[in-house]
Amino acid sequence: MGLHVVLVHPEIHWNTGNAGRTCLATGATLHLVEPLGFSLDEREVKRAGLDYWPHVDLRTWPSWEAFEAGLPRLGTPWFFSTKGSRTYWDAPLGATNDCVLVFGRETGGLPGELLERYADQVVRMPMTSPRVRSLNVSTSVGIAVYEVLRQRAVRTAQG
Repeated sequence: MGLHVVLVHPEIHWNTGNAGRTCLATGATLHLVEPLGFSLDEREVKRAGLDYWPHVDLRTWPSWEAFEAGLPRLGTPWFFSTKGSRTYWDAPLGATNDCVLVFGRETGGLPGELLERYADQVVRMPMTSPRVRSLNVSTSVGIAVYEVLRQRAVRTAQG
């Protein structure tokens, strides 16, 4: 069962590294959609302390358009945004064998045109404090990946 995490225009290498660690721990593939706000060269990766980075199943894409062209082969996409109308736990993230979790950049999230085009597949993580605009993207990746795994485990147990 394929599990894919997509960071669209990530800006902070620490967050990307943490998402990569989660992907490595869970067998997910990490997709980075350029432009990136940092370099993936060895020096930058080592500076971020990502000694496990060579083991991450990593794919980079030159643009959203290039990634979107390959999206149908990857699985069912789910777009995470504070603008989502339903919560992620009300969405069948683990209902299909192949799942694609899409996250936007740290300072601006996903572009509005993507949220409009995929409106039925946009989900949010509830936050009770009005003082918090959003969760850290790497935290959101961890929550979403483990929700997919939880839903798959429940599906398997139910036969």
